[in-house]
This record gives sequence, structure tokens and C-alpha cells, in this order.
Amino acid sequence: MTPLTYALLSALGNVAGALAVAGGQKRSMQTLDSLIAVAAGFMVSVALVQMVPEAIARGGSAAPAVMLGGYLAVHLTQHTLAHHFHFGEETHHVTTAISVSALVGLLMHTFVDGVAIAAGFSVSTELGALVFVAVVLHKLPEGLAIASLFLAAGQSPRAAVAAAGALGLTTVVGFVVTDIVAPLATHGLALSAGVTLYVAASNLVPEFQARRGWRLAVSFFGGCAMFVVASWLLH
Repeated sequence: MTPLTYALLSALGNVAGALAVAGGQKRSMQTLDSLIAVAAGFMVSVALVQMVPEAIARGGSAAPAVMLGGYLAVHLTQHTLAHHFHFGEETHHVTTAISVSALVGLLMHTFVDGVAIAAGFSVSTELGALVFVAVVLHKLPEGLAIASLFLAAGQSPRAAVAAAGALGLTTVVGFVVTDIVAPLATHGLALSAGVTLYVAASNLVPEFQARRGWRLAVSFFGGCAMFVVASWLLH
């Protein structure tokens, strides 16, 4: 498969997550709850072990500042400007303005998902594949979250799926423009490393770390182990 195919497949993950909640598939949503923990473990691992070192090698001394910028940008768009976003099903009524603000905040994040895939493949097929897996794993709960917000705001299931489709489309746009825009070609991996760390550690981990029981904890450490195995197989 070409790198663009990987970007297209990751975009479909948003739609798949939205279809799960729009279709009222409670069992699927319970599965996605465990997937949040798996995604967090895998994303933290790929960011710290692969993306950060490669970003510094590629971008030099400017890379850490770009990583910080990516981290802060996600916090600004998802939790400062948009006050009611979290991964998982939304069970309370929200306004249309809240759902739209969450969508706008996520568009920046999903754009960087595309940048991450493109930047990863520009380094090596191994890194591109690992980044792709990290992106896909959180695309499903991301699609669920935005669709759930739109439904809670009184929007139709079609509108909820369309919102998730917009996130997927932005991912493809991010992939396409990475090689065209010079700063993204140089610092795209550093930017996406900061974003990946935020999504994993500040968005996904808080969704399950306070819950009792072993299921989600095992899923998180399983995600880390999954990264180790995937890296070994790809290498």
C-alpha cells in the first residue's frame, strides 16, 4: 500500500467510530472504551521511543520547541476554547455551539494526524506504519466522541457521521500538504510528536485512570506491549 492509502484508511476510522454511536451499538461502545486505554499505551510508546528521537534528529535544536507548540495547541483548541470535549460517549445534553466548537478544535488535531503519517513515512516505512497504527487506534474513539456530542446537541445521526467524516477528510488534507509546505516537511514529525503525547497522556489516560478494576489497566499496558511487538516485527 502507498502512504496515501494509509492516510485514507485512518480517516475511515473516524467514520467507523461515529457509526458505532449513531447506530446505538452499546456493545461496540464498550469495546471502544477498552480501545481508548490500548490507544493511550501505544501512542505514548510510539511518541517517546520513536517520534521524539527521530524528530530531534530531523529538526535539530528547534524540534523540542515545536513539540511543545503542538502540545499546547491541542490544549488550546480542545480544552481552552472548547470547554466540553472528552473522548467517550456524551451522556448529557449540550448546545449546538458546544458541539461545533469541539469539532473545530478536533480539526486541528486530525490535520496533524495526517501530517504525522506523512512525516513518519518520510523517515522510514517502519515509523510510518507505527504512526499509522497509533492514529487508527484513537480515530475510533475520536469519531465516537464527536458523533456523540452532535447527537447530544440534538443533531441527526447523519449530521453526526458527517462531522466525523470532516475529521477524516482533514487528516487526508494534512497528509497531502506535508510535502508541499516546507515547515511541515521539516518539523511535521516534531509537531505531531507533541500532539500525540497530548492526546495520549492528557486526553485518553484521564478517561480511564480513575476507574477501578484491572480491565482498563491491562488494556493500557497491553497497548505498550503491542508497540514493542509491532516494532520488533517491523524491524
